Amino acid sequence: MARYGMVIDTKRCVGCNACSVNCKITNNLPETNWWTRVLTEGGDEIDTPAGVFPDVSMRYITVGCQHCENPTCTKVCPVGATYKDPETGVVRQDYDKCIGCRMCMAACPYTGVRSFNWEEPKYPVDHAVGDADVPKHQKHVVEKCTFCYQRLAREEVPACMELCPARARHFGDFDDPDSEVSKLVKERSYEQLLASEGTKPSVYYLV
Repeated sequence: MARYGMVIDTKRCVGCNACSVNCKITNNLPETNWWTRVLTEGGDEIDTPAGVFPDVSMRYITVGCQHCENPTCTKVCPVGATYKDPETGVVRQDYDKCIGCRMCMAACPYTGVRSFNWEEPKYPVDHAVGDADVPKHQKHVVEKCTFCYQRLAREEVPACMELCPARARHFGDFDDPDSEVSKLVKERSYEQLLASEGTKPSVYYLV
């Protein structure tokens, strides 16, 4: 048993989108799907600073599924397609079970972390890319970050960590007090997105 999660250092993140791109390639995501997005506090457009010139600041927040300890999405799925893996704590999607009702999207307090394939998935190239063991993307199915579950099964870290030039992302088991992520949240101040919702997200943002 474990509770895998991520710690993201907002003081180190430079908003380069390497995490988003490597996630997209590794998981062979359809053209319009992004499981990780890089947002700023100043607005909805890319690289929007907060404040009024000359008193401005820039802070990047990378957002994906929060893999909550108390997820709302799993409680509303009528067929069990959205579920929490008992061994890792990762919130997963079973594409073969999903009936496309999108109840999980409605229940999730984190806007935009899920996508829905309205049509047959389309790709920029005519062959699959990334990991060979990624589940096939399907029409009328909800998708989201899986913490690269196929990589976890091989005892590898999620793809978003591999190319981060600032080393802003850390991954590990919060149930292990000696893990890097456990130590980081003990040593540093942090925020959690919409902590007031009671979902107990497993992604922590160091401030």
